[in-house]
Amino acid sequence: MQKVILFLVVSSLALLAGCSGNAANNSNAAEPTPNTPAAEYTDANQALADGIKLLDLGDTEKAIEVLSRAVEINPDLAEAYFRLGIAYSLIEFRDQAAAEESVEPTPTPSPGEKKPKEKKTNSEIAFEKAVDAYKKIIDANGEDHAAYYNLGRAYNKLNEDEEAAKALRQAVKLNPEDTEYQTELGSILIKLAKYPEAVGALKKALELDPQNLEAEELLEKAEAGRKRITFTQLPDDKKSSNSNTASNSNSAPETPDKDYKPAASNTKTSKPAASPTPARKP
Repeated sequence: MQKVILFLVVSSLALLAGCSGNAANNSNAAEPTPNTPAAEYTDANQALADGIKLLDLGDTEKAIEVLSRAVEINPDLAEAYFRLGIAYSLIEFRDQAAAEESVEPTPTPSPGEKKPKEKKTNSEIAFEKAVDAYKKIIDANGEDHAAYYNLGRAYNKLNEDEEAAKALRQAVKLNPEDTEYQTELGSILIKLAKYPEAVGALKKALELDPQNLEAEELLEKAEAGRKRITFTQLPDDKKSSNSNTASNSNSAPETPDKDYKPAASNTKTSKPAASPTPARKP
């Protein structure tokens, strides 16, 4: 089961690596892999563009070299740090999967034995630097909604969900007519179990783009979560009453009736999962 989960996570990261809202990533996947050695790059933006292309083509190790060169040339290149985080994540998941196949599980520490402090992974370091770089962009221009959006995405990768929601709320506030912003905000609010707010954001996303399948599926989750919370907050006598009412309303009449028809199901037919939202760049 763990192998399946790892495979799905790696696949989703690979798909995200292929998404971009910047002209730097408008290259054709059929083009040959960039052959310029990383050390020979002098233009950070060109290194970023080629690093993204390498990541799209699955040459993750070379992508890391070129993207690392991009941030060496320009230490404030936020998108390069974000892409580095994705590239390192792919490597780390791959290595973790290989380790689980070849190494026995780590023994449980003895009582009183201190658990060794885990070092930050390369992906965590890269995403943290992306956060710092996006903050610098925002400090220079507090109206840059794309920077807030990307800041939220970087926080999301670090599992800092509250900070991610705060940044995404600001992106939506500055540009409420962007379906991607609303969808990303709805997704993080579901993680935080803030279902009513998530429902509002996702309904707005679908209002802006009725073909947004990702928002549609997330909306179903948000509405289901909201119903669960509402039910658990009811007094016990109300829960029992609602359950009995629902049971009685769904049962067929005791006496056969030729005109009786079962109630139609309200369950929607699930649609294929949407492709990951293309990454926005400042």
